[in-house]
Amino acid sequence: MNKTTEQLILRKADLSEVPLIWTILQDAIEQRRQDGSTQWQDGYPNELTIQNDIQNGYAYVLTENDLILCYAAIIFDKEPAYEDIQGKWLTNGDYAVVHRVAVSKLAKGKGIATKLFENIEDLCLTQNIYSIKVDTNFDNVPMLKILDRLSYTYCGEVFFRGAARKAFEKKLI
Repeated sequence: MNKTTEQLILRKADLSEVPLIWTILQDAIEQRRQDGSTQWQDGYPNELTIQNDIQNGYAYVLTENDLILCYAAIIFDKEPAYEDIQGKWLTNGDYAVVHRVAVSKLAKGKGIATKLFENIEDLCLTQNIYSIKVDTNFDNVPMLKILDRLSYTYCGEVFFRGAARKAFEKKLI
């Protein structure tokens, strides 16, 4: 008996998908609140954030059979907040930044965020980018566990919107 293989595809998001992506982000915002986190509890991110991500070419979705499982902003440019780290990055060259990771309720607990990051690593390599930098709240335990599982290195603190955040980097080669 042949077992069909589910294929995960990382692709750029489309403006028509903003309502669905916003629903996924709202679920993530609520999950952060239920977990007792202060992250994303102040009106950011919002629908306009998603629209701006799409218009800037940053918005990506991970899909399975055309169903959006998660969202992330992937930025192949310098992150100004990362220029002033309290600590030290592993590298000083080009890097990708990952922001606003949110997983659909339909995919919770299935390792989809880990698969997202693995797909982002592949995307970076195809663009000759060999470093990924990411930050998260001190109290975002699920993201901290993912970064640990994928061997990201804690590099110090960066400041976003007035708050300190844990900063991580992974060298891809």
